[in-house]
Amino acid sequence: MYFLLLLILVSACETKDKQNDTKTDKSDAPIAKKQSKELTTHGDTRIDDYFWMRLSDEQKNADNPDTQTQDVLAYLNAENDYLEEAMSHTETFQDELYNEITARIKKDDQSVPVNENGYSYYTRFEEGSEYALYCRKELKEGAQEQIIFNGPEMAEGFSYYGIGSQDVSPDNQLMAFAIDTISRRQYTISFKNLETGDLLSDKLSNTGGSAVWANDNKTVFYTTKDPETLRQNKVFKHILGTDQSQDELVFEETDETFNSYVFKTKSKEYIMIGSNQTLSTEFRFLNANQPNGQFQVIQPRERDLLYYPDHYQDDFYIRTNLDATNFKLVKTAINSTLKENWQDVIPHRSDVLLQGFDLFTNYLALSERINGLATIRIKKWDETADYYIEFKDPAYLAYPTSNLDFDTTKLRYMYSSLTTPNSTFEYEMDSKEQELLKQEEVLGGFNSNDYVSERIEATATDSTKIPISLVYKKGITLGEETPLLLYAYGSYGSSTEPTFRSDRLSLLDRGFVYAIAHVRGGQEMGREWYENGKLLKKKNTFTDFINVGEHLVAKGYTSPKHLYALGGSAGGLLMGAIINMKPELWNGVVAAVPFVDVVSTMLDETIPLTTFEFDEWGNPKDETYYNYMKSYSPYDNVEAKDYPNMLITTGYWDSQVQYWEPAKWLAKLRALKTDDNLLIMDCNMETGHGGASGRFERYKRTALYYAFMMDLEGIEK
Repeated sequence: MYFLLLLILVSACETKDKQNDTKTDKSDAPIAKKQSKELTTHGDTRIDDYFWMRLSDEQKNADNPDTQTQDVLAYLNAENDYLEEAMSHTETFQDELYNEITARIKKDDQSVPVNENGYSYYTRFEEGSEYALYCRKELKEGAQEQIIFNGPEMAEGFSYYGIGSQDVSPDNQLMAFAIDTISRRQYTISFKNLETGDLLSDKLSNTGGSAVWANDNKTVFYTTKDPETLRQNKVFKHILGTDQSQDELVFEETDETFNSYVFKTKSKEYIMIGSNQTLSTEFRFLNANQPNGQFQVIQPRERDLLYYPDHYQDDFYIRTNLDATNFKLVKTAINSTLKENWQDVIPHRSDVLLQGFDLFTNYLALSERINGLATIRIKKWDETADYYIEFKDPAYLAYPTSNLDFDTTKLRYMYSSLTTPNSTFEYEMDSKEQELLKQEEVLGGFNSNDYVSERIEATATDSTKIPISLVYKKGITLGEETPLLLYAYGSYGSSTEPTFRSDRLSLLDRGFVYAIAHVRGGQEMGREWYENGKLLKKKNTFTDFINVGEHLVAKGYTSPKHLYALGGSAGGLLMGAIINMKPELWNGVVAAVPFVDVVSTMLDETIPLTTFEFDEWGNPKDETYYNYMKSYSPYDNVEAKDYPNMLITTGYWDSQVQYWEPAKWLAKLRALKTDDNLLIMDCNMETGHGGASGRFERYKRTALYYAFMMDLEGIEK
């Protein structure tokens, strides 16, 4: 799940008085009708009063909406109207926040160029544009810029316009590019002649968004999606000049718990088909010079065996968890790829998580995580050098990026911290000298020295130490009246990184502390950190977050009257769990596109993502998992009690967490809660899981988040 890092703001007083003066009367809130539906599993019956809110794709796309669709749209629009009414007194402030946030962004910005196969590729924005220009220059003196795609022109007339992968043919003459205009991540791939500017007639629909070129410059491999579940399950071979209906199916993933994809090795010599699920992977390879050949399996899939290959010279290099909880690096000859032939290159270490690797002619660059922080290790093949690049911030992120050439001693890497804007460095591995190629320019007088970053720990219920990353402005008073926003994700082994966001300054400059709880379910502290926050240990994620909140209160950073929580998608599930478990700890909660109807969703294998997430949440067809899942599922555990102020967001076209989950949850909360706190929902009727596609448009929702929290703090400007 594509994981969201949003943010929020401020300091103040008279919180409850301000709220009661400005919020819309609870009696004005939409009341969803109830249609009781019995859902019986393992002899246990749940009553879902709002099951009727679920629509099929056919209903959503119908030219003439049926009665049910009309009822759902009427309810969602009523909630949007209520949101607008409830927050109307903050409209001017929201506009100010939006303008403030976007004013920090350089309008005519350009990415750091990436060189490949004789060309330099980059994107740039022109003043006022929501979308980028995609450009390239030939790597020769006096070369002129070629605008490959004009994003603003292409997106004109679309409420959503997502430009996916762009893949250039080996001879540099053609580009395959993917477009999604619905926000359901079902891309149509088209082809452009980069010499003439003409579009080819070929179109590939319902794809995963990327095309992989064989070395003949006319054959591409791509994945398609199951039209109902949106699972990438088929890999086709397309020859330019033919119709998609003629494409050859080269692989079909029949196991519904696996997802498939296709890519090319760094060497450009092999095309790989990957199949993956939470606990198992499998890869097939094909010589890119022989697109009509047969794919061969590297190592057949096994339960609990994960491996990820790349190619260099006569070997495949593989990151794997074979007898290695925290992963290790092995290599194996191309003609003998089974696991019994794998030879250790970097052995397993119990205290170091191997996250990735980059291969060079003379060097091996390793992405490792030690004590919760990302590191970059440089190792020379002849063993004359083995060292780590040094970083000074107490909390940061660093990782190699865009290293496309083998025969170089220069490593490009990204660096960011809670006080340091995103920075691209080029590091000379021989001399250890480095050059800053670009740092995100933050307009408006930003100075990183005006902010303080900390790394502290909380103690969990079971005595586990939970890392916390914090940032705040120098000079603010930390105490019971200090507003603090606590963020976490905590699922899929996705680590929440302590990186910089310029929009966060709108919170920090108004006295907020921003904190990240590195809870279990992520992978910050190694693979076991993830294993101890999923399946039948999922509740550790929720109790960790609560323990972090309690620790911040106990240490005098804030108090429950000024403590806020934010999470999105699986992090929205976290928000739903913590308000059921400890509602009195939070003054306000923002749950973005929240996955909250866990049991019903995981029982329905027609819903996108369900089948290949059983190893994350469990399969509720097993009674043990059903009972455990039901015990924390936010929707199933709403009670008649007081809840904090809440803002919920969703997207009508969301394919990842369907809109009806947050809509049903909101309706049930409103029907049962016993307080007068604010409960509102923003349902974007034109977007999906990731929100708006425009460069600036997305910050309108961020401004809403901030205004929601600041209003509760009595902050008006």
